[in-house]
Amino acid sequence: MEPHRSTTPFGRRSLTLAHVASQAAARARPPEKFAHKWNVFRAICAARSRLGVSERALAVLDALLTFHPETILAGDELVVFPSNRQLSLRAHGMAPATLRRHLAVLVDAGLIVRRDSPNGKRYARKDGAGEVEIAFGFDLSPLVARAEEFETLAEAVRAEERALKRVRERITICRRDIAKMIVTGLEEGVPPRIGGQGPADWIAINDMFRSIVCRIPRTATRAELEPVADELALLSAEVLNLLETHVNSQKISANESQTERHIQNSNPKTSTDLEPHLQEGRGDDFGLVDQDSGALPRDEGADEANASKLATTIKAYPLGMVLEACPDIVDYAKQGVNSWRDLIATAALARAALGISADAWREAQETMGVPDAAVMIAAILQKGEAIGSPGGYLRALSAKARAKEFSIGPALMALLRGKLAKGRREAVG
Repeated sequence: MEPHRSTTPFGRRSLTLAHVASQAAARARPPEKFAHKWNVFRAICAARSRLGVSERALAVLDALLTFHPETILAGDELVVFPSNRQLSLRAHGMAPATLRRHLAVLVDAGLIVRRDSPNGKRYARKDGAGEVEIAFGFDLSPLVARAEEFETLAEAVRAEERALKRVRERITICRRDIAKMIVTGLEEGVPPRIGGQGPADWIAINDMFRSIVCRIPRTATRAELEPVADELALLSAEVLNLLETHVNSQKISANESQTERHIQNSNPKTSTDLEPHLQEGRGDDFGLVDQDSGALPRDEGADEANASKLATTIKAYPLGMVLEACPDIVDYAKQGVNSWRDLIATAALARAALGISADAWREAQETMGVPDAAVMIAAILQKGEAIGSPGGYLRALSAKARAKEFSIGPALMALLRGKLAKGRREAVG
């Protein structure tokens, strides 16, 4: 006669309908069915969010599986009966109270079934031949019965992760493309026109771009990110169309100019009139400082002096810390930000995208110093919509710097602390 198998937990632990359902599913599995225990365990790990189990609970399940001597789970002898002490050791020294809590989670999730003895102890009774006649402990039968279900859940989770990764890649590429195309439009003086709605300016385009980017949460589902990715892709296509239209118009203008010069050069009386104009346009060839861009002079004779001046102006904080606190500035860089000179040149472009006037930028450079002014542009860009008037904000900081009431260090540390605190909240959530 087959011995009675206990279905109710020992002591104060209650029996739920979910427990009854999982026990019924375990009993209903075909006797010839088997499963590779580590393959099943990997599938459960991948689908843990769908099953409602934590990493610590999975560590306990891992420990329980090690007490089954075979790699293949098959037959009726799937009850393991380790003591709490041995189970705790294999669960990396987990405390007894924590161990009991995570065992309850595994039972509630239908991954294992309790087979409690009359006194609640875990043990096995053997017959005269030394074979296990009955065992009290944790039954691993649900792992065999639900093996296909776990694999299906795991594949669904993997597919969702792949789709989420693809949409994040789309967003990253679109952000990079739009930022760099805006910089190109500003540098080249491309006349913008968005969506056929009339003339616009690059600052408005950049504001539209930043408003979309600011809606991206740190942790988001694919359903939340896909509309953002579509908006960025549409904006990227429109901005690219602006640049391509401008390039095509330049080609037409260049062809017309070439034809006109050919006609002019065919007249020998006017050929010498071009020389004075060439001489008048030589000013830019000598590396004069562009006061609007904030870049250092290109005169080779002054390189050493400029480098020395830049080195003495830079504060104690490293460039890496600036980029850690203000990563969005890199989107506006042509070839990355690898030095303070790159940061200064990139900030000169970003300030125009933010709508900060050349006069406010020059005032900040004079009062704070060129590197600190560049860092503040990066910080203002990072704050995004939190700053309503970037130009007015920079002028206010310049006034504080003139009164010796402002330092760039605390501003950077505040950004870093905010980033760290947000990361901790996400980790807890």
